[in-house]
Amino acid sequence: MFAKIEITGVIEVVTGMHIGGSSAFAAIGAVDSPVIRDAATNLPMIPGSSLKGKMRTLLSKQYNTEIAAKPDDDDEKLTRIFGSAKKGNVKRSRLLVSDMVLVNADELRRQGIQSITEVKFENSINRLTAVANPRQIERAVRGSKFNLDMIYEIDNSSNDPENELVEDFSIIAEGLKLLEYDYLGGSGSRGYGKVKFNDLNADVVIGEVDEAVLKKCNDVLKSK
Repeated sequence: MFAKIEITGVIEVVTGMHIGGSSAFAAIGAVDSPVIRDAATNLPMIPGSSLKGKMRTLLSKQYNTEIAAKPDDDDEKLTRIFGSAKKGNVKRSRLLVSDMVLVNADELRRQGIQSITEVKFENSINRLTAVANPRQIERAVRGSKFNLDMIYEIDNSSNDPENELVEDFSIIAEGLKLLEYDYLGGSGSRGYGKVKFNDLNADVVIGEVDEAVLKKCNDVLKSK
C-alpha cells in the first residue's frame, strides 16, 4: 500500500506572531528583529520547519517517558512520523510540511489595517545598572492567515498501514491541538504567537486509501 494524503487548513494568527528573519546590515533606526518574509512577494511567512519542529517538541513532552537528549531518541510513535537519523534506526519522515505565506493581505487592508506587520516596542531594564535596553520587534498582525499544507506518506513497508495511518493522524491532530494552547514563533511567554487551526481536511492525492479509513482520519482532524 502506497499513498500520499494532503492535509490542508488555515492557520489564523490570534496574537501578533514573530518568526524572525535576518537583521544583518539593518539601517540605523530600522527594526531590530524583523519577521521572515517570502522572497518573491515580501509577505510574512511561516517556515514549514518552524511548525513541524514545534509540533514535535510539544508531542515529545506528551509521549516521551523521559527527557530525550536528541529528537532521534523520541518515542517510536514520533520517530515513525517525524523521522530519525539515529544509527541503526534510520527512518524517513512520513510528514512533509510546506512553507506557508500570508494569504489574506488584501482582506487585512480592507479592514483598515495600514500594514500587514506591526512593530512592537519593548524595553528591558538591567537590574544592576538600571540601564534601559529598548528594542523593536516586528510581528505578523492579529488576524493574519496562512494556508496550511502538509503531506503524509503512507509507508508501504508497514505490516499494518491502515491502523498506523489512523494512529499517526491522531498524533498529528494532537500536535496541532497542543500548539493551539502554546505558541508559534518567539516570545510566547510575553503573549506572542497564539494561533488557531481552521478548516482541517485530508484528501488522497496519490494512490488509494479506503474511504472508511480516510473518514476516520478526517474525523480525528475535525475533533482536534
